[in-house]
Amino acid sequence: MERQYNWVKGSSYLLAAGGILAVLGLHLLQALFAGMLVFLLVQLAQPLVGRVVAGSRGKLVATAVLAILIIAGMVGLGLWIASMLHGGAGLDAIWSTMAETLDSANDVLPPWLLGSLPSSGPELKAEAVHLLREHAPELRLLGKEAGLAAAHILIGMIIGAMVAVHEVSSRNERRPLAAAMHERVGTFYKAFRRVFVAQGKIAAINAFFTGLYLLAVLPTLGIHLPFGKTMVLITAIVGLLPVVGNLISNSIIVMISFSVSPYAALLSLLFLIVLHKAEYFLNARIVGGEIDAKAWEILIAMVVMEAMFGFGGVALAPVVYAYIKSELKTARLI
Repeated sequence: MERQYNWVKGSSYLLAAGGILAVLGLHLLQALFAGMLVFLLVQLAQPLVGRVVAGSRGKLVATAVLAILIIAGMVGLGLWIASMLHGGAGLDAIWSTMAETLDSANDVLPPWLLGSLPSSGPELKAEAVHLLREHAPELRLLGKEAGLAAAHILIGMIIGAMVAVHEVSSRNERRPLAAAMHERVGTFYKAFRRVFVAQGKIAAINAFFTGLYLLAVLPTLGIHLPFGKTMVLITAIVGLLPVVGNLISNSIIVMISFSVSPYAALLSLLFLIVLHKAEYFLNARIVGGEIDAKAWEILIAMVVMEAMFGFGGVALAPVVYAYIKSELKTARLI
């Protein structure tokens, strides 16, 4: 009996590892995250359903309605973000401003720094397009693949909602392998929840102070940067990606600041250095508190998974690391 139990548990670990590799290899990361996010939101709102509705059938129907409303809200939020990023003061306008700024930098920046930068806006654009195409399988944001990515996200949200509804009516009667796999999936979901909550807190803090700086501090000093609200929105979105998100938002803010004046760029650079030095300790406290990991542990996991799987590995690394660490602790190996 014990031998069968060990075989079943070992098989569930192999299937869980295979599932993670399949998600990365088949570029289904956005569907996975969308599904788990919907499931998380339904789970968070579930206590409200229990207070309002009585009876198992009523709770089932109420949970289904709640899941539909959550999907509709997420789709609406996604469309609003897309309209903001592609509007008159969106990414296209920011891109043009950054290219023009780089064109004019030849008269301001020292030669040793210019030697490591693209020499013109068109060159910068060509290099960026090459980079995006190189990572297209992971990003799913180029050309016709954008529609496929949107379909994956929508299907992932629907699956997450269906699983959340099924959990309400589930009787927890499972055969050994199904029970072991349910335990693996549950542990992975808990790891995702802890990482998402921690990174969400950090992104919110980062966006708040960035907004305070761009929309309040700089105008008080007589400096008015264009695209302020859009840059705050970008900071909030990319802030959900550990480390990489900060690099993206920081580069945009400094470049747009430089388009106004070198003085504004220097102020922005100093602000971002101070903010992210403070954020380093926040990362250690918030993320470490949620998944019991130091910042350097997460960074090592991200570097390794980026080398193995590209951008998708960077996004999934904190969750996978938290999951593996949780499994090892449960097995009393660490």
